[in-house]
Amino acid sequence: MSERPPAAARRPASALLRAMFRGEASGGIALMIAAVAAMVVANSPLAPAYFAALKTYVGPLNVLHWINDALMAVFFLLVGLEIKREFIEGQLSTWPRRMLPGIAAAGGMIVPALIYVAFNIGTPATLRGWAIPTATDIAFALGVLALLGSRVPISLKIFLTALAIIDDLGAVAIIAAFYTADLALLWLAAALLTLAALVVLNRVGVTSLVPYIILGLVLWLFVLKSGVHATLAGVALALTIPLRVAPGPAAYGHPPLVTMEHALHPWVAFLVVPVFGFANAGVSLAGINLAAVMQPVPLGIAAGLLFGKLVGVFLATWIAVKAGLTDKPDNASWTQVFGISLLCGIGFTMSLFIGLLAFPDAPALQDQVKIGVLMGSLTSGLVGTLVLLLARREERPVIAR
Repeated sequence: MSERPPAAARRPASALLRAMFRGEASGGIALMIAAVAAMVVANSPLAPAYFAALKTYVGPLNVLHWINDALMAVFFLLVGLEIKREFIEGQLSTWPRRMLPGIAAAGGMIVPALIYVAFNIGTPATLRGWAIPTATDIAFALGVLALLGSRVPISLKIFLTALAIIDDLGAVAIIAAFYTADLALLWLAAALLTLAALVVLNRVGVTSLVPYIILGLVLWLFVLKSGVHATLAGVALALTIPLRVAPGPAAYGHPPLVTMEHALHPWVAFLVVPVFGFANAGVSLAGINLAAVMQPVPLGIAAGLLFGKLVGVFLATWIAVKAGLTDKPDNASWTQVFGISLLCGIGFTMSLFIGLLAFPDAPALQDQVKIGVLMGSLTSGLVGTLVLLLARREERPVIAR
């Protein structure tokens, strides 16, 4: 991750940001539609066909596993590309830029986890889900900001994007450290050798994407067999994609990483993530009552996303600014920062994904996870939007008559 493209190959930061916001926001709206469609189908006469289709085997895996293990590896590949680019030449390329979103992300992961643990301390079987409310869904959150338009300053959009990217990095680390099954050492060794070959390709200056993609597919297969979750192969591959161009006249083109990121973005935003949302957000509400909602898992998740993210992100940001460690985002009021902190409680995609890893063989707990994620994410989105709308009115100057 030490490589840096020549200045001629870099796009202006403003253009990159505009493209990112447009893509993420549109993808967030597509994800909202997919989630609503899943809930409608799961509670309609089509429900039996919906659930049966997800369990249908296509080759060695059923449809749901192909979505969660293979299709989501492409999502994690894009996440890894964004993380690498942002840390090398983007909004997280220097320590001062990393300071505020890094501190806010840390607070936004620690406090929700503690709240979940507090709700589940008496039920050890469900403590494994402590990481579920620690995630922020960047596409969903930016989709909400897109609906607010110019009411939110660009500095807060950059802050939320940087925070969510660091949050994704934390989620990847959590998945690798805490949600890895029993390891098959031979397959793991094969995966590490393949990763080493990818690193060598990078070091010797190979900038064609073809060998990286071929070895990436091999890496995914080996990781799938190793017991490490297969989606992490996407992140590992991303970190080996060059962020430089070949010497000579072609040096004025885009680096391979940027080319791959731009090629993947529409597919991930409008196919991968909505398909994941449609496949995993569907939960039958038959038999769901107050007692089911008040179980430790959904309560811990919902409270962690709504209150944990709010307290963790806002308090960490306020302390960092008041202590003089960093500056508040430009042209943003504390009320707007409060609203952004609420939007960080939209944990949809990554929270659902971690929930599936936490309780792989417990369908009842998976349904509780879905209920908690939907409750927490929906409430955080609605309240955060309301706060940001009120903050806009609050900041209008009073004109004396």
